[in-house]
Amino acid sequence: MKRLILVGGPMGVGKSAVCSALLERLQPGAYLDGDWCWNMRPFTVSEETKTMVLDNICAILTRFLACEALENVIFGWVLHQQEIWDEICRRLPLSNVEVQRFVLLASPEALRRRVERDVAAGRREPGAVERSLAYLPLYGQVEARKLCTDNLAPGAAADWIAAQMRRGGE
Repeated sequence: MKRLILVGGPMGVGKSAVCSALLERLQPGAYLDGDWCWNMRPFTVSEETKTMVLDNICAILTRFLACEALENVIFGWVLHQQEIWDEICRRLPLSNVEVQRFVLLASPEALRRRVERDVAAGRREPGAVERSLAYLPLYGQVEARKLCTDNLAPGAAADWIAAQMRRGGE
């Protein structure tokens, strides 16, 4: 059975690194970072662009899920609201797909350090620290297995997700 692995978490928590490590462990597979579907300049958040991004995400995930060569499809994005998770799943062909949901978290202190490091390196805008911290409490309302990444390397977090998946679906 094909698997769709959804990985959410605030900016800077390590989703991209963990999903990349997870892809190495779950071959044959594909990984889609939701930010790749919203990589535009200037970055504009409007109803039109939010709709476009969700359409892009669902179209790509649908194609990955239809590909017989793939057993695992990994999707990582901020996913800070249950409604976003539900909308994505509602729009995908999941009749023969096992869906696994995970949220990566960090303490406010660890998250601040990580995002500040990204800002200093020019990988994020200065306002990213406060936006990321503001999203952190929202994940308490999300239905997913949660992992604190404060003291975990990406590979260790990917190992934890893979172990959870061996224990069964949602």
